[in-house]
Amino acid sequence: MTSTARLPDGFGVRIDPRVRAYSDGRVLIGGSPTRMLKLAPAAAAMIGDGYVKVVDSQTAVVARRLLDSGVGNPRPTALPATSDVTVVIPVKNNPAGLERLLAAVEGLTVIVVDDGSDVPLSAPARDSLRVLRHERSRGPAAARNTGLRAATTPFVAFLDSDVVPRKGWLEVMLGHFSDPAVALVAPRVVALEPDRGALGRYEHARSSLDLGRREAAVKSGSPVAYVPSAAIIVRRDVLTATGGFDETMHVAEDVDLCWRLQEAGWRLRYEPVAHVAHDHRVGFRKWFTRKAFYGTGAAPLASRHRGSVPTMSMSGSMLFACVAAASRTRLGAVGAVASLSVTMLRLRRMFAELDQPTRIAAVLTAQSFAGGLWQVASALCRHYWPITFVAAVVSPRVRRAVLGFAVAEGLWDWYGHREDGGLDPLRYVFYKRLDDIAYGAGLWWGAVVARDAAALAPRIQG
Repeated sequence: MTSTARLPDGFGVRIDPRVRAYSDGRVLIGGSPTRMLKLAPAAAAMIGDGYVKVVDSQTAVVARRLLDSGVGNPRPTALPATSDVTVVIPVKNNPAGLERLLAAVEGLTVIVVDDGSDVPLSAPARDSLRVLRHERSRGPAAARNTGLRAATTPFVAFLDSDVVPRKGWLEVMLGHFSDPAVALVAPRVVALEPDRGALGRYEHARSSLDLGRREAAVKSGSPVAYVPSAAIIVRRDVLTATGGFDETMHVAEDVDLCWRLQEAGWRLRYEPVAHVAHDHRVGFRKWFTRKAFYGTGAAPLASRHRGSVPTMSMSGSMLFACVAAASRTRLGAVGAVASLSVTMLRLRRMFAELDQPTRIAAVLTAQSFAGGLWQVASALCRHYWPITFVAAVVSPRVRRAVLGFAVAEGLWDWYGHREDGGLDPLRYVFYKRLDDIAYGAGLWWGAVVARDAAALAPRIQG
């Protein structure tokens, strides 16, 4: 159904700037995960300077292929009217946040769902605003579904009561729906007040809700594997047909929704040009508890979507190379070099028809190795930290290695998220490690409660 949906005339696709073109543009290497896309000479000619505009069925096919491979990003030229959108706000015991949000979405059709607040919430009287109430709290998923059932417009924007959309957010996101295969679009979630102490500055840079500056397709197993339901826009009929949010889930229900839509053949987009500000929890206890709560969501997700919540994801040979190198022994170094050499030779054969196949293979192998080392370090400090901690207590050798990993991974993460006026590296690494401890504690607790270790398993590819 969606896999064959034709892009409309005028729709554009721009090649991602990180993609590399070879053989006169007939071979593109990029995307996440990295892949090689081969194009016919006629298709390569359509792309020209890195942009293809849909003008007929042939350009529509090429544009769709670029989007689905992850090497191209959409540049829509038309958008639905804002009158086609209903804003649904699930809220419980947050009248101040609701008042602030209602002021930001004035002029739009709004449905507020009071999910059993201790004191029933009220809202300003206006024709475009309705307030529905659950007499007892049923959770945010149920509140969103109640609003979904009450909406009649083609699109529904879900906004939590602790967010404030920035100017232009809606128009930027709506443009993506000119692609009939797109079912969900999410903005970048930034901090409402970024400078409230060290923890607030860390959360500004590394919030679990902020998925970064790069636009992306939302796909399981990719850098943007899901988007948070704090702020999303969906096609109402698609979400209704999919069953809405899973009301049995009180955490990670947004991740589950993203993956169910993906499994049904729909496309999802992350649009960081659109900003929605979030009132982050920056009191330490609330912050730590929330991070642990997020970790508990991995077990139910792993149960519903087997293999989609890995602690690490890489080939067996790359995992061997990373672990061997991490051993910091002469034998480990030899094993790592041997494994990487085999990987590079295999890639060289794959790229034999291109110019400089050895160089391309070497660069991709080095990138994969660096990414693998980062995954191993991250998993040791985050997903497996209880095991890592015990091993470090028992073995001085392991302790030195773990300390090195913890500092290096934290600094690498700081470098990728640094901003002018942001947190210094030392305090950033400190909070990053606490962030990981909280998430890891929730992850293990969730696995124990569910009696299912699937969320603790890596994904080893052939």
